[in-house]
Amino acid sequence: MPKIIVCSVRALLLLCALLLSGCATPVGVTMVSPREAYQDAYANPLGAGVASDRAKYVLNRYNLLKKFSRTPDAAIADLHEKALKDDRRDILYALSEASYLYGDQLAKSIQQEDQRLATDYFLLSALYAYYFVIAERRDPPPTAFDQRARNAFDLYSFGLWQGLATGEGQELVLEGKTRKLPFGQLSISLDTAKLPWKMEDFEKFEPADKYAVRGISVRNRNPGVGLPLIGIKKASGTTTSQAVPVTAFLRIQGDLASLSAGTATAALELYSTQDTSTVLLNNREPPLETDITTPLAYQLEGSKAWDFGIRAFLGKEVHNFPDSLYLRDPYRPGKIPVVFVHGTASSPVWWAEMFNTLSFDPLIRQRYQFWFFVYSSSKPVAYSAADLRDALREKLASLDPEGKDAALQQMVVIGHSQGGLLTKLTAVDTGDKLLRSLMGQDLDSLTMPDERKAEVRRLLYVKPLPFVKEVIFICTPHRGSFRSKMWARDLARWFVTLPVTLVRSSMDYYDYMTDDVKKMMGGKKKILTSADGMSPDNPLLESLAGIPLAPGVKGHSIIAVKGDGDPKLGDDGVVKYTSARLDGMESEFVVRGDHSAQLNPLAIDEVRRILVEHLTAASRDAVNRK
Repeated sequence: MPKIIVCSVRALLLLCALLLSGCATPVGVTMVSPREAYQDAYANPLGAGVASDRAKYVLNRYNLLKKFSRTPDAAIADLHEKALKDDRRDILYALSEASYLYGDQLAKSIQQEDQRLATDYFLLSALYAYYFVIAERRDPPPTAFDQRARNAFDLYSFGLWQGLATGEGQELVLEGKTRKLPFGQLSISLDTAKLPWKMEDFEKFEPADKYAVRGISVRNRNPGVGLPLIGIKKASGTTTSQAVPVTAFLRIQGDLASLSAGTATAALELYSTQDTSTVLLNNREPPLETDITTPLAYQLEGSKAWDFGIRAFLGKEVHNFPDSLYLRDPYRPGKIPVVFVHGTASSPVWWAEMFNTLSFDPLIRQRYQFWFFVYSSSKPVAYSAADLRDALREKLASLDPEGKDAALQQMVVIGHSQGGLLTKLTAVDTGDKLLRSLMGQDLDSLTMPDERKAEVRRLLYVKPLPFVKEVIFICTPHRGSFRSKMWARDLARWFVTLPVTLVRSSMDYYDYMTDDVKKMMGGKKKILTSADGMSPDNPLLESLAGIPLAPGVKGHSIIAVKGDGDPKLGDDGVVKYTSARLDGMESEFVVRGDHSAQLNPLAIDEVRRILVEHLTAASRDAVNRK
């Protein structure tokens, strides 16, 4: 009896010791932060490199957890056989995660055979993810509340990326071929029907997610299905290589049993995501996974276009970047052109922020196409403006010679700084006002050779382009820039190199100019540059500022003002508010900031507002045309 009491006391003391020691029990909980809780709850192969709880649930159901840790290929084979006989959908999801994890393990191996096998398991992961979402099974497809649905789309995308990286240096290979897989085989065909370019136009394709973006405020990505790509086009002639957004979607025909039997087929479909935003799938239209920003940033990485602005102003880039109108993408009938015109010592790259934002907007992307006018900004404004008008007329004549595309007749031109002056000269009827402001008389009264008169008529007798319906001025020096003082203009002449014909032409006009114009030039025959054109003393500029837009053309001013004071007394560091403002505009928007307002998100949103409203007017005009 005493012995029993002693044993009981010892047991009680041991229990108390355990309780007091705070030792962890086999099952229990540990406090974590909200962030740690989220990371633990949604851990998966892509984010944390581990299987999710939902995948482990399936593996554990078939007693495959330990086997998967020791021999992943054998565990995946067992689970594949289960999926052929058991039509529960969650098996497919577990297979997708397990295949991706094993593919990742093989890819890190130093054995080339393992690395080659990794691409097959990555592709299997994409196929299982596709079946999980699409296949007919006893239980319904996952809902929007099921985290596995989003994970499956991501596994599908990243699985395609690494599953198609069978080229040298893991380069993507997009072609029709038969892939032999650990379980059966898949015959893949290539479908480029939705691609507006030929495959031979491309140098290569890169996964957009392979790159991190810098220098652009927001990386605009749209979640959906498919693999976002950068399509890198070959350089041709004077055109540099171009990067365009593409999405690859692998459409599978045949169920899991067909895949195992080797009779399943698939079409690798390539989409231009500037044109297509959805894909038809089982009578539904899920969005395509898109990335608009990365191809743009890829193209601008190391581009010579960054040096174009100042070098072109100095006359050093005439051959590398000829003055011309450039289309960002192939011409799309039915889409309204938005033409960007850059400013002094600038280039189209400075529109990247605005283009990135506008092109991501579904409505804008669906209804508009973006064009860029490139010019050597040191030339006198009248010359560059005439080149812009000629380029627009020629482009429309070549794209739509019969005038059937009503969208081309609803053009919007957006000009920043000097580009705004060029823009205005697409939408006014000047009569002889500009000529009289420079030479004090009409053309017939001038005693100059006929070829000179023809050139004067082209430069200074401006008629509005009938297809330009809306213009947007951003920080435009309508009455000149206070920075264009005599010393600055003389300095520009010292450094700028203009074409010989242009120099001869501008100096030949000196004798015909009024005394006021000669005084502005310092009383000497000098090379005329755009710096002279933007001088507040330039009578031509003052004359142009007073000419209203042509009937039927709407104008909008976006004016930047630094600081928080009265905007009417301010400036953007280059242009005063009083110079940037025009009477008769449809709208005026003041943004706080410096001269580079085309980068300002509030200014960009104002441009979007104008473009959206323009669609209503364009639709009304289209009805009236009929």
